[in-house]
Amino acid sequence: MNLKAYLSETIDIALVSLGFPKKLITVERPKNPDFGDYSCNIALTIAKEAKQKPIQLAEKIKKVLILNEDWVSQVSVTPPGFINFTATDNLYQSFVYDIISQKINYGKTELGKGISANVEFVSANPTGPLNVGHGRQAVLGDTIANILEWHGYDVKREYYYNDAGRQMRILSESVAARYFMEIGKITEFPEDGYRGEYIRDIAKNIIENHGNDLEKDDSIFLNVAEETIFQDIKNTLSFLDIHHDTFINEKSFYESGAIEKILEDLSSENLIYEKDNATWFKATSVGNEQDRVFIKSSGEPTYRLPDTAYHRNKFERKFDWIIDIFGADHVDTFPDVLAALKALNYDINKVKVCIHQFVTLIKDGEKVKMSTRRGDFVTLKDLTDQLNKDVVRYFFIMRSMNSHLNFDLDLAKDQSEKNPVFYLQYAYARICNTIRYAEKSKAIFNNKFDSSLLCHPSEIDLIKTLSQFSEMMKNVLDTLEPQNISTYLQTLATKYHKFYTDCRIVSSDHQLTNSRLNLILAVKFVLSSGLRILGISSPERM
Repeated sequence: MNLKAYLSETIDIALVSLGFPKKLITVERPKNPDFGDYSCNIALTIAKEAKQKPIQLAEKIKKVLILNEDWVSQVSVTPPGFINFTATDNLYQSFVYDIISQKINYGKTELGKGISANVEFVSANPTGPLNVGHGRQAVLGDTIANILEWHGYDVKREYYYNDAGRQMRILSESVAARYFMEIGKITEFPEDGYRGEYIRDIAKNIIENHGNDLEKDDSIFLNVAEETIFQDIKNTLSFLDIHHDTFINEKSFYESGAIEKILEDLSSENLIYEKDNATWFKATSVGNEQDRVFIKSSGEPTYRLPDTAYHRNKFERKFDWIIDIFGADHVDTFPDVLAALKALNYDINKVKVCIHQFVTLIKDGEKVKMSTRRGDFVTLKDLTDQLNKDVVRYFFIMRSMNSHLNFDLDLAKDQSEKNPVFYLQYAYARICNTIRYAEKSKAIFNNKFDSSLLCHPSEIDLIKTLSQFSEMMKNVLDTLEPQNISTYLQTLATKYHKFYTDCRIVSSDHQLTNSRLNLILAVKFVLSSGLRILGISSPERM
């Protein structure tokens, strides 16, 4: 039973009976649970039109509501004009049957059936190992892809990288300089070169496999560096159970002529001009605040140009939904890419850009300083070597992507219930242990149970939280904010632990035992689904 939808329909009927035209009805869970299970602000939104005080209008609406008493036990009005609804215990108890019958499919939808989605994430250039910021993006992107798949979307995970240009040139020069240093030749290291230990390792590998008589401009330096670093990137992502369906490189868009075609098509719309020996995109003509350089005076393109060609390619591949997971450093770039695509008559409403904030590692209460160029940085592999996969994934998504993330290494290493990952997994393992105990005790445990026996306040509270899973997953599809799943699971685990403390599950009352075993089985199914969407394991023993 979708009570939220039912209440919206019922309120709409009440408004029509009072002479109001159909309105968009918003029914939400109130911040204060004392007000009930759902609340509606319709009286506040139409009070001016009705020329009545919101609270008086809310009372009028309340009087004409025709509600099913098996579903709604109480209706109240609170200032300044909210209409609040409390569901019956009977309605909540029925959710246990729904979950038991659907098992791990409870809450799944087909909202995305027949709809394709391209999710681009990580997309780090192969100039060095992945850092912790890349790790946050990797887990966010993979989890968002899982959310879409949960709702039936056909998802392709994609990795886009730059294998040409200034950064790759600096990488090649850095490896070459280290190579010559290793073989005893005096050479100057590039001022802005990459200095990490991984550069030395690549240079040693080249010496071992290609000798010590290479020339400075030999292509081997770049080829070996790119291949080595990319393999390291893939291995690190694989540890986190993250895999991409497609890898696309920037160079391919130059070789195919796609870059030139973008410039030609924008020129035909009078959106390209030359100034100060640079090529500019006339972004102000399409609503942006300032024009942007597409090709620098040096002849080197900015990110905006190949990114526009790449996103056009996504449209040409007929994806229905294009989702980009970017770091905060892309905030100034992507609006210009979208503006260029819109100018070329592409439907940019199909593009969803998710921006995540940066990550700071905290150890012993202090920030861990990091600098990729200097080489004194903590890589994502360093992090995964210290922590297990579940902890790393969970810590990267347990805060909103819009918030700066302080990754507390001490808490992440803690193996007690203080660690939020273990707190969730312990709840799951505790359920499994109780079910094993019940089976050994030969307790009655089947799907012919009486949900009306689940009437203890802790049981009702737990069932209420279970009933919110489906609604929460639909909201997450709208927001693409995985953190809401972790927040929900923490609440569910807390409610379960309280229920476990308050209510004896296996007892001499066989009917009650059967009902409570089915209740914890329902919790097990929902916990399993939530953890699986987050890419986290569900251990049966801890």
